This record gives sequence, C-alpha cells and structure tokens, in this order.
Amino acid sequence: MKPKVLIIEDNEQNLSLVTFLLERYGLEIIPARTGPQGLAMAVHVRPDLILLDIQLPGMDGYEVARQLKSIPSLVDVPIVAVTSYAMEGDRDKGFAAGCVGYIEKPINPKTFLDEIRPFLSADWEPQIP
Repeated sequence: MKPKVLIIEDNEQNLSLVTFLLERYGLEIIPARTGPQGLAMAVHVRPDLILLDIQLPGMDGYEVARQLKSIPSLVDVPIVAVTSYAMEGDRDKGFAAGCVGYIEKPINPKTFLDEIRPFLSADWEPQIP
C-alpha cells in the first residue's frame, strides 16, 4: 500500500514541485491549501506523513501543528515543517509546536526524498523512476 502524504501548502509552485517529486517515487499525495483544510483532510484520510508549510493564510503552520497533535488519532503521525522560515528560533518553534523535522525552502529536488525518508515506514521502498 502506498504511504499517504498530506501536503499543507498554499503556494501552487511549491505544492506542484513536492507533489511531482513524491508521486514519482510511488507516494500518494493529498493536497491542502490552508490550515483548516489540512486539519480536516488529516482527520479524514489519516496520512502516514504531513508536510507542513509554516507561512499559511489565516492560521500559521505552528498552530496547525499544535492542533494536529491534539487530535488523538493523529498523535503518532509525523509532521515535517517545509518552510522558508530560517531565522534563529524558527526551527525550535516548529519542534515545540509538534513537528519532528524541519526542511528549509527552497527544497533541493535531488535530496528531498532522502530528507523525508526517515519519517516514512521502515518497510516502504520507493519506486525508482
């Protein structure tokens, strides 16, 4: 069964790039454009991994992460921040909110899968394009 990755990202280009990269390795992508939509989708599909932008309209990613971690059925779902926030303290704020990983944008397409791989099931093997 394909792992499901929920991507909460409001920027069309970033969403398209991450979707393209991960689908080609055999992951199922569920997109969400806002924090509230991401929360609803997470409850509905219970993804294996959540990739979360921090700078979202209406509700920032820190608040989304905190709310996701307050939902009992999602407590064990890893959340990785994928964000342009790279100032001192931003990484710590992400971890304090419930993220287990932090990837700075712009992402490197050559290494992105390797960066998220530790957060996917150990028995999942990527399809090699």
